[in-house]
Amino acid sequence: MNKKITITDIIDKKKAKIPITMLTAYDYPTALLVDEAGIDIILVGDSLAMVVLGYQDTVSISIDEMLHHVKAVTRVAQHSLVIGDMPFGSYNISVKEAVANAVLFMKEGRVSGVKLEGGTEMSPVIEAIVKAGIPVQGHIGLTPQTIAALGGFKVQGKSANAAKKLIEDAKAIEDAGCFSIVLEAIPAQISKKITESVSVPTIGIGAGADCDGQVLVLHDMIGLFDRFTPKFVRQYASISKIISAAIKEYKDDVENKKFPQEKHSFVMSDKELKKL
Repeated sequence: MNKKITITDIIDKKKAKIPITMLTAYDYPTALLVDEAGIDIILVGDSLAMVVLGYQDTVSISIDEMLHHVKAVTRVAQHSLVIGDMPFGSYNISVKEAVANAVLFMKEGRVSGVKLEGGTEMSPVIEAIVKAGIPVQGHIGLTPQTIAALGGFKVQGKSANAAKKLIEDAKAIEDAGCFSIVLEAIPAQISKKITESVSVPTIGIGAGADCDGQVLVLHDMIGLFDRFTPKFVRQYASISKIISAAIKEYKDDVENKKFPQEKHSFVMSDKELKKL
């Protein structure tokens, strides 16, 4: 596990039919755990806006806030490929600005690539960023940054026409140069068709088992974010309950003089104490 994962490794996994693992991380301690577990890709996702910074959506987070967390993750990741999520407004205004901001993620954040949302309409942006020498991961289906336009957190591609549009989007951003594509909240049958239609890996989140890999938000997976839990999340732990119990026990110990004990304290020698 000493080998650093590369973009080529991710592409080769699709060819070899080896499932790709991807998780979010937003800081040093969680990135260390994810990296040491051997996860292929760490996504410093804009989901940190909600699960770490307390925003009501992902739209509110700035590029400076994203870079702050990206740097914490890339300092520690020795194995995992680190992808930085470009926040809303950092790539939507102009192609020139999108390239400049992607360069910031590479130069300051030290990521191995960036992720941005959108299908056919984002192809010129993706193509320009790739031409600048920056790997891009695409993201179609449920795109949280444009959730208002989608009418809320709803499954995408449920009608035949909508499904055809998703397949077209996937092919378009593949042609633009994406090295992989995140498929979010898409019917499993459509994700399977998309995965078979493109040569680059697909990574699903609420998109069924036939994608080339899977991604989850770490805080959802370990039960640390309790505002809501999407249907597609499997909770592997309930960390918030453990932390809450520990905090309550600490409070009780302090109030009842059970902490700190002698073993938690420092002492001065009797000789020095007498000099006082």
